[in-house]
Amino acid sequence: MRSFHFSGGRIVKTGIAIFLTATICLWFGWPPVFAVITAIVTIEPTVSDSIKKGLVRFPASAIGSAFAVLFISLFGNSPITYTLAAVATILVCYRLNLHAGLLVATLTSVAMVEVIHDDVLVSFFIRLGTTTIGLLVSTAVNMLVFPPNYRKDILQSIQSISERAGSMLEQTFQTILFNSDANRQEEKLIVKGLTIEVRKTEKLIHFQRDESSLYPWVREREAELQMAEKQLLFLHNLEFHLDALLYIPLHTLTWSTAEREIIMHAVTELANDLKHSVDYDHEKHQCQVKNMSDLFWDNSKNITASDALRPTEFPPEFTILYELITIYDLVDKFFDPESMKIEKNAEK
Repeated sequence: MRSFHFSGGRIVKTGIAIFLTATICLWFGWPPVFAVITAIVTIEPTVSDSIKKGLVRFPASAIGSAFAVLFISLFGNSPITYTLAAVATILVCYRLNLHAGLLVATLTSVAMVEVIHDDVLVSFFIRLGTTTIGLLVSTAVNMLVFPPNYRKDILQSIQSISERAGSMLEQTFQTILFNSDANRQEEKLIVKGLTIEVRKTEKLIHFQRDESSLYPWVREREAELQMAEKQLLFLHNLEFHLDALLYIPLHTLTWSTAEREIIMHAVTELANDLKHSVDYDHEKHQCQVKNMSDLFWDNSKNITASDALRPTEFPPEFTILYELITIYDLVDKFFDPESMKIEKNAEK
């Protein structure tokens, strides 16, 4: 749903930018095709990106136009003109690090060969004018129409990752404790999906921070962004520990049925915390941590001196409890009072 909202907004803005750009160019009596191409590629996810890349695309387009004028003067409208104009534009833009403008500059260069019929110098300046119109109009539309705002998407994504991590945690321990022969490929795919979702959310936070120089309301909510980054880091670490659990050998677990039930109960409580943040109870959480710590130390007493010298050969029970206690600690930091306060304020 979030991706539809994001893409839909850009589609509408692109359509408006095309219409306004073409209208202005026709009003001046200039061919709108070059301006429209520029307007299409200038609608970026953030306004700051539109401005930064626009400052690169303008000189790149000027270079492409200049090469088109040069080679059509030398060779006329011929295959070698298209080839040299395109290749020269790519080489020069690449050498000048104008990578963001390379595509539009090359398209402008080869398209100009077809439309230059009389005064090449006038055509050159018209191309610069249409490019300028495309850049200015698309940047203005990006800034004023549906201004980029990823705040709700960020909060919803973090909540979604938290809920999926809770389900994953419960499913993983169900397999570890009661169904060790199960195929764990599905769980590995879920962890991979969590990693992808974390990366997407990191990108949204980056987009939102980019807008802080343009929109005062973004600067005023810097604390929200910092807390979102902190929570996302905890979730990334949680995903790492979930992944580690999937590679622990399970066939030699020595826990009794009662011990397995105690661990599964603690996991269920932890999963519920992740799925339903409003119900988080710090005292109950600490009680479960104490139960797991007691069980952890009981298991650690069974480690021999030779095992201590070879940590890769620690009993799986020891490693599993260590990972679970670590996850408990991460969740406790995820739901610290300050972050919960900021999250509630963000929802208002």
